[in-house]
Amino acid sequence: MPQFQRHHAPWRVEGGTQVIDLETAVKNGILGGGVASGTVGTAEKLDLKKMIEELDSADDDVPPVFICPISLQPMVDPVTLCTGQTYERCNILRWFSMGSLTCPTTMQELWDDAVTPNRTLHQLIYAWFRQRYLLSKKRSEDVHGRITELLEGLRKAKGQAARVQSLRELRRLATAHTAAGKAVVDAVDAGGACSIASLLGPFTSHAVGSEAIAILVNLPLGSDSKRTLMQPAKISLVVDMLNEGSIETKINCTKYIEALMVEEDFRPEVVSSFSLLVGLLRLVKNRRDSNGTAAGLGLLRAICSSHRHVLSSVVSVGVVPQLVEQLPSLNPSCMESALQILELLSAIPEGCVALRDCPQTIPNAVRLLMRVSEACTQCALSILLAVCKNSPGECAPRAVEAGLAAKLLLVIQSGCAPTLKQQSAELLKLCSVNYTTGDFISKCKLTTTIQ
Repeated sequence: MPQFQRHHAPWRVEGGTQVIDLETAVKNGILGGGVASGTVGTAEKLDLKKMIEELDSADDDVPPVFICPISLQPMVDPVTLCTGQTYERCNILRWFSMGSLTCPTTMQELWDDAVTPNRTLHQLIYAWFRQRYLLSKKRSEDVHGRITELLEGLRKAKGQAARVQSLRELRRLATAHTAAGKAVVDAVDAGGACSIASLLGPFTSHAVGSEAIAILVNLPLGSDSKRTLMQPAKISLVVDMLNEGSIETKINCTKYIEALMVEEDFRPEVVSSFSLLVGLLRLVKNRRDSNGTAAGLGLLRAICSSHRHVLSSVVSVGVVPQLVEQLPSLNPSCMESALQILELLSAIPEGCVALRDCPQTIPNAVRLLMRVSEACTQCALSILLAVCKNSPGECAPRAVEAGLAAKLLLVIQSGCAPTLKQQSAELLKLCSVNYTTGDFISKCKLTTTIQ
C-alpha cells in the first residue's frame, strides 16, 4: 500500500510540476497577492478568522486553493490527508466522526486517517487576507477623512449648487466603497445625520432634498434622529417630492416614511395626508418601473395595516379600482401586497361598496384562486366573501358565472389551511342559494369527477 510521507519544507507548496515559493507567490500576485517583501510573519500578528469575517469572504477573487471543499469557505486551519487533498480541520474531523473513511473530494479510500497541518497554505492564506484587511482599513480611514471634510463643507456651503455637489459626493462614497461601508455609515451617522437632516425644510429645493433623503434612508438612524425627521416641515417636503420627484426620489420618500412609522411617537396624522395617499397611488400606477410599484404598495399596505382610521381616505382617493385593474399585470410579490390592501379595505362599508361597483373585482379575484400562493388565495376569498355578503343577489350570480364554484371545490379538496376551506364552504353555500342543485351544477360547468 502507498504510504503518506509528510514534506518538511514549510515555505514551499508542490502542485504537479509547479513549485511555488511563499514569498514569490504573494509578492508576484500568483495567488492574488501584491504584499511587499518581508510583510509575512514580520508585522503585527492579526487574527485570521477575524480578518475573514470582517472581509467579504464570498468574493469571487478568493483563490480556489484557499477554499475548503466541504464548507466552501476560506480555511483557517488547513490540514492535508494522505491523498494530498486539503480541508479545514474541523470539517474533515466531522466527516470522519460520521464514519466516513474516504476522501470527500475524490471518494478515494484512505489508508491513513491522520491529518497533517498544511502550514505553507496557512501562511499563504494569512498573507493574502492580511494584505486585503490592511488595505480595507486604510481605505476606510481615507473615506472617513473625506466624509469629515465634506460634512464640514456642507455646513459652510451657501448656495444650492455647493450643497448638491457635497451631498452627491457623500452619497457616492456611501455606495461606492463597499469595503469601507461601515466607516462611511459611522462617520455620517455620528457627525453628519443632524447636518443632513437640517437641510430639509420648507425652503429646501427638490435637488437638495432628494440627495439628502437618498443618504438618510440608507443610514441606521437612532430614535433621536428620527424624531428630528418627523418635524412637520420635513414631512411636508417629503410628501411634495413623493408627488413631483423622480422615480428614485419617490422610492426613497417611501423608505423615509416607513422608517419613521416604526417609532412609538410617530404622529398618525402624517399618513392621513391626502397628498401622501395621492402620491402613493401615482407611484403605484406608474407601470414603467416595477420597483416604484413595489415601494408604493409596500408603504400603502403598512399604512392600511397599522392605521385603520386612514382606510376611508384610502378608498376616497381611488385606490380600489386602480388596484383591481392592475392585479393581472402585477408580479407575485406586488400582487400579494395589492390583495392584502384590498382585503383590508373590504372590511369597511366604503371599501366593500367600491369593490362591488368595480366590474373586474369578481372576475380577477376568481382567476387568482389557487393560482399564485396560499396567501393570495386567502385574500381573494376574503374579498369575494365580503362583496357577496354585501350584495348576495347581485354579486353571487356574477361570481358563479365567473367560475367561482369550481375554484371553491378545488380549495376545499386541496391541502390548504382549514380556515380557507371553511371560507370556501361558506361562500359556496352563499352562491348556491338562488339555484336548484341541477341548475347550480350546470352553471358551474363541473367535470364528472368534481360532481
